[in-house]
Amino acid sequence: MPDRNVKTIKDQIFFQYAKIIACSAFKCENGKEAKKENYGFIKKKFLDLQGGKLKWSDILREDLQFVEKEKVCIYCGSDSNIQKEHIVPKSLKINERCSSCNNIQEIHNFIWACQKCNGSKNDRGLYTFYKEKLAGKPKFYDFLPPLLEKKYLKTIYHCHECAGTLDSTNLDGDGQMTVLDLDWIIK
Repeated sequence: MPDRNVKTIKDQIFFQYAKIIACSAFKCENGKEAKKENYGFIKKKFLDLQGGKLKWSDILREDLQFVEKEKVCIYCGSDSNIQKEHIVPKSLKINERCSSCNNIQEIHNFIWACQKCNGSKNDRGLYTFYKEKLAGKPKFYDFLPPLLEKKYLKTIYHCHECAGTLDSTNLDGDGQMTVLDLDWIIK
């Protein structure tokens, strides 16, 4: 469990986002370093997000970063067979609106990936994919590329909002609230 204040899906999203803010502000290599060196800052940003004192930027910011980003695979760095990849699978079926939802079907949910990684990720959630990809790292969720994770968090927030699960806890039934609960609606 990342923090005792993380109790819901919404909290988990905000906690992950607060780590990204800390990585950017303090030029940290990853979330593990950010937590070690700047946990108080992360906690403050998390509480500010949770309490509505701080709002995250509109996803347009990440969309512009995506457009300006060199066309290399976000997952492995390859520059061959690059294609747009839906971070949240476009096949998501929370309800009948998913197939036409701008958050799922358009640029907000795109990232560059090679054909191999895109196929390997397939229709899994981002954290589920990285748990397998970084199997030797117990806190795999601290090592995701920031642009990828920011786009995912903002998109999956909308999906959980649409599903009515933002205030839910332990969706995957493992007895604890973790990033894997964010992927639960992607079955």
